Amino acid sequence: MTDRMRPDYAPDDAEHPGEFPFTRGVSAEPKPWIMGQYAGFGSPADSNKRFRALLDAGVTGFSVALDLPTQMGLDSDDPRASGEVGRVGVAIDSLADIETLMDGIPLETITQVRTTANSIGFIWAAFFIALAEKRDVEPSEFGLFIQNDVLKEFIARGTQIFPPEPSMRLAVDTVEHVARILPGWVPLAMSGYHIRESGADAAQEIAFTFANARAYLDEAVRRGLSVDDVAPTLFTFLAITMDFLPEVAKFRAARRVWAYLMRDTYGATDPRSQQLRIFAFTAGSTLTAQQPMNNVVRASVEAMAAALAGVQTMHVSAYDEALGVPTEAAATLALRTQQVVAAESGVLDSVDPLAGSYAVEALTDELEGRITTLLDDIDARGGALACIESGWFAEQLGEGAYRLAQQVETGERAVIGVNRHASPTEPLEVFTVDAGLEQEQCARLRQVRAGRDSAAVDAALATLEEAAGAGENVVPACIAAVRAYATVGEIVDRLRRVHGSWTPSTAW
Repeated sequence: MTDRMRPDYAPDDAEHPGEFPFTRGVSAEPKPWIMGQYAGFGSPADSNKRFRALLDAGVTGFSVALDLPTQMGLDSDDPRASGEVGRVGVAIDSLADIETLMDGIPLETITQVRTTANSIGFIWAAFFIALAEKRDVEPSEFGLFIQNDVLKEFIARGTQIFPPEPSMRLAVDTVEHVARILPGWVPLAMSGYHIRESGADAAQEIAFTFANARAYLDEAVRRGLSVDDVAPTLFTFLAITMDFLPEVAKFRAARRVWAYLMRDTYGATDPRSQQLRIFAFTAGSTLTAQQPMNNVVRASVEAMAAALAGVQTMHVSAYDEALGVPTEAAATLALRTQQVVAAESGVLDSVDPLAGSYAVEALTDELEGRITTLLDDIDARGGALACIESGWFAEQLGEGAYRLAQQVETGERAVIGVNRHASPTEPLEVFTVDAGLEQEQCARLRQVRAGRDSAAVDAALATLEEAAGAGENVVPACIAAVRAYATVGEIVDRLRRVHGSWTPSTAW
């Protein structure tokens, strides 16, 4: 017989889970997180097989990794896409690919379908609205989780297409459409993960992320939406590194800062607006190509930190991701890691079990102060857009990445198998993508173009361009274009006529 903990051990006069400012969690009762694995490679048919295998293994949601051409708004037969089709994610050119990707997967049984779509978040929303129509399923019957945080692309990741301001407005088009019509979807995951992976420390990860969030919220409010219409639909997407207790404290501090930001700055009265929902993703930067099986341990430690901190959704990295796209066996083991932590460790018996720890409480307070100070500094510099355009964000991350690299190089930061206990690495099976994939994907794209109503496509694209030029929300026009089987590249090209392309500042 196993002893079970009470949900909350705090004294009566202490902050309790589910109470403002939600330091200890957004719910008073322990709840399991949504388990999902980031997957996608090659063709839509290839990825469909992987998703089905993960669903059979017990995932309750999954993340679709998109290849770089798709993320950059390029069709697979664009010369600029050559050599990258299907390499780091699945190639998606049109609604036909989405139909194949989701073939045999009942939409209404999926808790979350997440994706890396940022510059093309509005197209991704249109794809799944059109797919639901074709299947005669109400979009509200399933969960779509669109990253859609294009501002962080300028800071940390680099898949931006248009200049910052129109990019931000396109992202808010998706937020507005979802808030008004599909409030059960997540139209924006405020993304600190890539910021952290690019050199930020814990406080910078949260502060830069919340600064971007403020830009989106300000635009949404300018359009007449209440913050209580928008904030309950949002998630945040954060990294989990090997700094165990500081990471637990980071999640706690982030919830507290968000709650005060929503209440005191935006006047949010709905508790759901004040509750920061967190999607935690174990850090890819902590994975090593040397002794890759050590990554199983790293991912387990990081997953436990996120579980103790009370996240709502989690992804655990596969041990072979430092070498390439995960194999099916490695992806399944990563899922099993989550399942073991959730089912066997007892962490779900209580909420915020580390509350009251001298170390965790002190770290939480310290991080709250640093995050708030950074947010004030960003405001003084003109806000997120100004910090992007001046290159200040990029400069801060560059300095942080250099310091971290130096710490590993000198051995100040231990990395087992790299600068401590190094030894020859045994050969490991690495996933490879079929060399003929690109030609096959381009052939399927030609078939789609040949079989569609070209006049309907042209008319839909013209309407989309007009909507963008008039400053209207482009999501309805994008849905019509997708329904006619316009491609990602065709849609982006029309919007590029209106918004132009991004040219970095000379300060970068």
